[in-house]
Order: sequence, then C-alpha cells, then structure tokens
Amino acid sequence: MKRFQGLAVGLTMLVAACDGGGTVATQTGTPQAGASQSGGSSAPSGRTLDQVRSKGFVQCGVSQGLPGFSSPDDQGNWTGIDAEFCRAVAAAVFGDSSKVKFTALSSKERFTALQSGEIDVLSRNTTFSMSRDTNLGLDFVAVNYYDGQGMMVRKSSNVTTATQLNGATVCTNSGTTTELNISDYFRTNGMDFDLVAFEKSDEVVAAYDAGRCDVYTTDQSGLYADRLKFQRPDEHKILPEIISKEPLGPSVRQGDSQWADIVRWVHNAMVTAEELGVTSSNVDEMRASPNPEIRRLLGLEGAFGEGLGLSNDWAYNIIKLVGNYGEVFEQTVGRESPLKIERGLNALWTDGGLQYAPPIR
Repeated sequence: MKRFQGLAVGLTMLVAACDGGGTVATQTGTPQAGASQSGGSSAPSGRTLDQVRSKGFVQCGVSQGLPGFSSPDDQGNWTGIDAEFCRAVAAAVFGDSSKVKFTALSSKERFTALQSGEIDVLSRNTTFSMSRDTNLGLDFVAVNYYDGQGMMVRKSSNVTTATQLNGATVCTNSGTTTELNISDYFRTNGMDFDLVAFEKSDEVVAAYDAGRCDVYTTDQSGLYADRLKFQRPDEHKILPEIISKEPLGPSVRQGDSQWADIVRWVHNAMVTAEELGVTSSNVDEMRASPNPEIRRLLGLEGAFGEGLGLSNDWAYNIIKLVGNYGEVFEQTVGRESPLKIERGLNALWTDGGLQYAPPIR
C-alpha cells in the first residue's frame, strides 16, 4: 500500500487560486517576440560590451525571489550571491557596481529573455548542462555554486530517507532539470509518485506549505532558502540524499566571445582574489604587495584588462566594490547569512573544494 497516496486530495482548488505570493520584479520578465526556447538568439550577436556601455548599465536576469541567491528586500534592493555577481560584472565594466538593473524571471522565461537580448547576462541559480550549453544559443561561462538536487518533507511524516517516499506527491518547478531528475530517481528505485509542477517558485513553495504535496524537490540550496518562507520553517527537514549534480552559474548569448570572456573572468578574478587573500577591506594595502600574482590581479603589472576590452583595474574594482568569492559566499548563503550553508564543494580547491581559477598571466 502506498503510504502517501491520497494525502493531498481536496486541496487542489485552494492552491490553484494562488499566484505565487511575494514575487517582486523590478522589470517584467516577458519574453520578446521572435525568440525561441530551442533556437538561437534573435538579438544581434557581437559587441555586447559596446551596447552595455551605450545604455550605461548591465541588464541582469535573476530569479523571482530566492533568498541567498537573488531576492529583493523591502526597499526593492536585490541581494544574494547571483545578484552580487551581477554587480561584480558592472564593477568590472564601469568601475561602479551600482550600474546594474535586474529583471526577475521565471524558470520558463529565463532562457528566452537571454536569447532575445532582453538581458545581457543570466545569473539565476541555473544548472549548467550539455543540452542548455549547446542547443539554446547560450554559453555557460562559470560555476559560482556547486549544488545537487535534494528533497524536503515534513518532520511529522517520520520519513528519514528518500527510499520511503513510494506513492508520494512531489512538487517542483516546471521547465527545470528537477523534473527529469526526480523522475529518474523514482524510476531507478522502483517507486511510484505523482508530480505537481508550477511555473513560479513561490507557487511551489505555497503549494507545499499548504499541504498540496508531500515532498518539495529542487536544488538543495534552494530548499534551505525556501524553507525560510514557510509559516513554520522548523517543522520541515531536508533529506540526506543528493540525487544529481547541479553546477549553477551565469550564462550569456552565444556569438560574442568578448562578452563571454568578461563574464567568465569576473568569476575567476573573485576566486583568485580569495586564493591570494585579497579582500574588499585590504585590497588597497595589497597594491603595495611585491607578489607578482597579486600585482597582475590588481592591474599593476601587465595589461590584462586590455584583452577583455576593459581598464587594467577591472579586477581591483570588483574586489573593492563587491568582494572576493569567499566574502560574497559567506555574506549571502554562508555563515554570515540566515541560510548558514557550509562551503562544502564551494570551498577553494586548496581547502578540498571545487572552486579553482585559471591563472592571470
């Protein structure tokens, strides 16, 4: 007998009336005409840097509100590791981290918005996969958070492992890798389940919190973030199983290698700065360092900014105005944040993690 079957009967109409609650956007995420989810960009390829400089800001696609990654506060200011990456791109290009505008996008809208030219970079807790990197007219340029899909249940269910979930109703986002991953997991383990998918993240959260689903599945980092939105966060637990690899990172349109290089090396510079001990608070002192790696990073030796079409202090501006990778991680999702996620795989390679940057030389 399926232990979870039928638990959610009668609540469908309640959740169908929900539009996602506290979703906030500074701009609409409506895809532009002529874009295709499965095709290339309908926007002209080429000099994205010139276009960004001409309008005076970076247009960055983010989530509709995922704490720790990209979420607006009460004043509409965006915070989170993905939002800070957008500011780092602006700091590199303009020497001013405030020259960025945010577009809140659903999972379904995000790729079309980038393809069409509505945004310049997508920094929205998005999994880097082969099909996305080769079939959608996009290029993923870095991994700023190594993640894996997890599952959350109510503590009252007395479930301790995912193998006990036969017959469960599972909620997740539509248009994401989580749908395929959860289907693969249940099929591999010979279990049945009912999938309920919603376009907007807040709709998934509302459905699970209202009892529409027995299980909520998404990237484990997202579970930690979304649990903060529940009426009683302490009544829910995250199961130990990680069922997929979910490397999350920013992407750009294919066809403009210069812009891809800029966005890629923004991430590399932030990781390099952490490796070398250069922080937002000591970066000015570090300009006196005799270490050639630090001097190249800060634009004091060589002309590495020229290769990107930027000034030679591009990385100095990132570190000074936004911080190195470790600073941003701890402030947004780590020990200094409400999520308090351990570095884990996102530690530097020297500390047993996967964050590793090619050398600036």
